[in-house]
Amino acid sequence: MAFGWIDDQARARRRAGLVRTLRPRAADSPLLDLASNDYLGLARHPETTGAAAEAARVWGGGSTGSRLVTGTTELHGDLERELAEFCGFESALVFSSGYAANLAAVTALAPHGSLIVSDAGNHASLIDGCRLARGTTQVVAHADPQATRKALDTHRGPAVAVSDTVFSVDGDAAPLAELASVCREFEAGLIVDDAHGLGVLGAGGRGAAHAAGLAGAPDVVVTVTLSKSLGSQGGAVLGPARVIDHLVNAARTFIFDTGLAPAAAGAALAALRLLGREPERAQRARAVAATLYARLAAEGHEAVRPDAAVVSVRAPSPELALRWAADCRSAGLAVGCFRPPSVPDGISRLRLTARADLTDEQVERAVRVIGETRP
Repeated sequence: MAFGWIDDQARARRRAGLVRTLRPRAADSPLLDLASNDYLGLARHPETTGAAAEAARVWGGGSTGSRLVTGTTELHGDLERELAEFCGFESALVFSSGYAANLAAVTALAPHGSLIVSDAGNHASLIDGCRLARGTTQVVAHADPQATRKALDTHRGPAVAVSDTVFSVDGDAAPLAELASVCREFEAGLIVDDAHGLGVLGAGGRGAAHAAGLAGAPDVVVTVTLSKSLGSQGGAVLGPARVIDHLVNAARTFIFDTGLAPAAAGAALAALRLLGREPERAQRARAVAATLYARLAAEGHEAVRPDAAVVSVRAPSPELALRWAADCRSAGLAVGCFRPPSVPDGISRLRLTARADLTDEQVERAVRVIGETRP
């Protein structure tokens, strides 16, 4: 029977407690949200939503084509210029998603004969970029610059190291300055995904690369998403102008994909400008994360100290993690539930995301619910 193997996999998922289901959310959900990646609370901000609506009225519901044909509007150009300036880079290129941006950066900058050194904890989009690239990939120990050095020392020729800046599972940060130093020993490039750093780390939320003193470096390329701190959708690659020009001509997820919808570009641009006026939002997101961790640890939970806005709480098993998250939901709290294969170490977790707009009372309520529903 065609696709008969799917049934076997479905049974295996059920036995392992790894079945995933879609759960549409209501526009007016009463749940306290610690599951979304809306770190700065801008997804529903009137300036963000108003800019999205205005962009749709002016430019239409879609971009109508690829960026190289009809899919580039004035909004895309403004967003690229202001994003590059804000983060301290020479140039930027906007994509339809952060996933597409990562595929573009890795595949276009790792040609045949090159070496890609990839952190074992990297996001799936970076992993898929490595798989699709024509270079050879070597996976190294998590957040270990010396492991990266050993890998680079085995290769002669073009090379790049690839890493998240803040890892999405535990919320720990990569040692960017040390990684950059190692890469420079071997004249290798450094590609980092700052999806969870933009808007949270660095001066006024300018990102992890900015905080590490790497913004604008000729050998550093940063990818970001517009769907987390900026409350919109899409992604971008930041770097030297010659790298961005190369992506325009060589990145398949740019050349052959429909451009980002004008509404998303307008929303992201409005959120970026709002962050520029209210840099304290970044500090507040970090403070909420630190408080969440401190309170959870004090209650005896196995929580991981956050380096940005992600707080991870480990669970005994995939099944109990799923039940814990469901019980939290029944008690009015939405939390993330990460299970294999989403977690590289096989340990299931509740994943909490701090937001700048959470009150102290809401943080205390979240800690109380997590404790009361603990399996």
